[in-house]
Amino acid sequence: MAKFQVNILGCGSATPTARHQPSCQVVDFRDKLFMIDCGEGSQSQFRKLGLKFSRLNHIFISHLHGDHLFGLPGLLSTMALHEVTGSVTIHIFREGARLMKDWMDFFNRNSPFEIIYDIIEEGERRVVYEDSGLIIETFPLYHRTPCNGYILREKPKMRHLRGDAVKFHNVPVSQLKAIKEGADFVKDDGTVVPNAMLTTDADPSVSYAYCSDTMMDTRVAEDVKGVDTIYHEATYDDSLETQARERGHSTARQAGKIATMAGAKRLIIGHFSKRYNSEEILLREASEEFPEVIVANEGLRIDLE
Repeated sequence: MAKFQVNILGCGSATPTARHQPSCQVVDFRDKLFMIDCGEGSQSQFRKLGLKFSRLNHIFISHLHGDHLFGLPGLLSTMALHEVTGSVTIHIFREGARLMKDWMDFFNRNSPFEIIYDIIEEGERRVVYEDSGLIIETFPLYHRTPCNGYILREKPKMRHLRGDAVKFHNVPVSQLKAIKEGADFVKDDGTVVPNAMLTTDADPSVSYAYCSDTMMDTRVAEDVKGVDTIYHEATYDDSLETQARERGHSTARQAGKIATMAGAKRLIIGHFSKRYNSEEILLREASEEFPEVIVANEGLRIDLE
């Protein structure tokens, strides 16, 4: 089975604590690594999980608060020391790109790889990455500063061949890829064998949305509608709902409501305030709104397929 997996490197908010590191995730899609946010300590967590720098070529920053990018200069410097080659694309707001360029020009001017900056504009919705199997989109979140989320969508998979039917109709090997993509088979005498006779349905494609940091907003639910698995910040419990909104954050219950409105199959909560010694109350409140909730934790690997 093709790999589509989320690795949690950090799920705390604001500052590192004894329990949690600041925000960072790495999505492994068929052995290509995509990092989302890069809080302090991310490269250490990256190593602990046995991930490979050589497979990391895209880093997506949600916004310009330190707990989401203070780990980025150190990570890039370490990658340079490991002689990673090719290019690394950083998807980031314009001011963040300017700051990173100044930093890298001073500390890492002899980097063996090229750093490409893909500028995200405030409130932007667009495709920021695409290959043969995956498409990544960005969309606005609603925080105290410009902030964007990301949706990773697996492209439609090929249909499954029916070996007996393929053999019976003497389908040549050269035609199999087209048939898996949905084409009918035309025999030499002009007879058309419908695709439905030669194949069965493809496996469903999978999607994942990253929503941190944001206050609860129905526009988020609309933007991630139909996504299978949603990561949504759950910084506070119900008793701090007013504080959450004032600071541009969400409660765990609100995260559950967004997942319900979006029609998701699974919710991952994270970005926990340092005030909590246990996420039990956050899990309980989110679960009262949505049935399948996973509590993020450093080192957790979640298979999306």
